[in-house]
Amino acid sequence: MDVSTGQAQPGSRMWRLTGWLLAAVWLFFLNVPFATALRQDEPWRRALGLGTLVAFAVAYVLVFEWARSHRQASRPIPRRRAVTAVLGLLVLGVLGIPGTDGDWMTTLVFVAAAAVFLLPPAWAAVVVVLSAITPPVAGHLVPGWAGESTIVFAVLLASFAMFGVSALAQRNGELRAAQQQIGRLAVAEERARTARDLHDILGHSLTVVAIKAELAGRLLPVDPDRAASEIADVERLARSALADVRRTVGAYRGVRLAEELAGARSALAAAGVAVEAPDDVPQLPAERDELFAWAVREGVTNVVRHSGARSCTIRVRPEEVEIADDGRGPTPEVATGHGLTGLRERAERLAATVTVGRRPDGQGFLLRVGVPGAQR
Repeated sequence: MDVSTGQAQPGSRMWRLTGWLLAAVWLFFLNVPFATALRQDEPWRRALGLGTLVAFAVAYVLVFEWARSHRQASRPIPRRRAVTAVLGLLVLGVLGIPGTDGDWMTTLVFVAAAAVFLLPPAWAAVVVVLSAITPPVAGHLVPGWAGESTIVFAVLLASFAMFGVSALAQRNGELRAAQQQIGRLAVAEERARTARDLHDILGHSLTVVAIKAELAGRLLPVDPDRAASEIADVERLARSALADVRRTVGAYRGVRLAEELAGARSALAAAGVAVEAPDDVPQLPAERDELFAWAVREGVTNVVRHSGARSCTIRVRPEEVEIADDGRGPTPEVATGHGLTGLRERAERLAATVTVGRRPDGQGFLLRVGVPGAQR
C-alpha cells in the first residue's frame, strides 16, 4: 500500500487481492448453468457440467489477473497467449454443453469480456459480434435453447463494461510509469544541482588553495614568515571548503556576501590581481544576499582562473552586484561552464538577470547580477 496515496501498489498483497475480487465477483452470473448442471439426472452429465464450469471460473480469474498485471505494468500482452486464453475459455464452455444444455451460452459473456481485455480492438470486436449472434442463431437451430437469446444484451453490456475496465487499467499503468519517470528526473535534477554546488564551492576554494600554495613555495626561500602565513591561509581555506561540502551534502549550506567579499580580496591578492571592492555591503534580504554572494564567488573564480587580469573591480548596490576585470574577456570555457549555469538557475528563482560580456569600454570581462525593481 502506498501510504502517501492510500492506493495499493503492483505486487502488494492488497493489489493482488483487488485483482482477484474484480474477476471473481462476476462469476455470480454462472449460477444459472451451475443450477442446470445440478439438475441433471445422469451423474456423468452432472459431473461434466460442474467440472467444466469450475474449470472455466478458475481459468477466467487467472486470465483476468494475468492480463491486469501486464496492463498495470504497461507491458504488452503477448498476442498468441491472449488468443490461446480466449479460445481456451470458449472450449471449456462448449465442453460443458452435455451438462449445462443451452445455459452454456452464459459463458459467452465472459469470453467476450476476456476478448475485450486481452485482444486488439479489431479482433475483440469480431469475438464480441460472434458471441452476441450465437444465442439467437443457436436458439433458432436448437428449439430447447430459444430462451437464451437474452444473453445478447448481457454480452454487449459486459463487453462495454470491460472496455472501461481495460482503459482504466491502461491509464493507471501509464500514470504510474509517468510518476516513476518524474521521480527519476527529480533525482537526476537534484544530483545535478548538488554537483553544481560542489563545483562552485570546490572550484573557488581549490583555485585559491593552489594559488596560495604556489605563492608560498616561491616565498619560502626569500620570506619564510610570509610563506608561513600563506600556508596558514591554505589550511584555513581547506577547512572552510570541507565545511562547505559537508553543509552542501546536508542541504544546510549558505553563503554570505560580506564573507565572499573578504575571501575575494584574499584570493585576488594571492593571484597578484589588484582589487577594488567595498568595505561595507548594504543590508539585503537573505535570498538576495546569498545570490549576490554566489555571483561574487563565481566572478572572482573566473578572474583568478581564466582572465589573466591585473585588476578587478567589485561593485555592490541594493539592486545588483558587478564584477569586472581588465583581462582577456569572455571565453567559451567560462560562458558554458557549470558555475554560470548554476548562477543562472539561482537567479531565476528570484526573477533576477545574469549578464555576461565585456565592460562598457569593450575591454575585459563583466559579470552582472541584477534584481529588477529591487529596493533596499
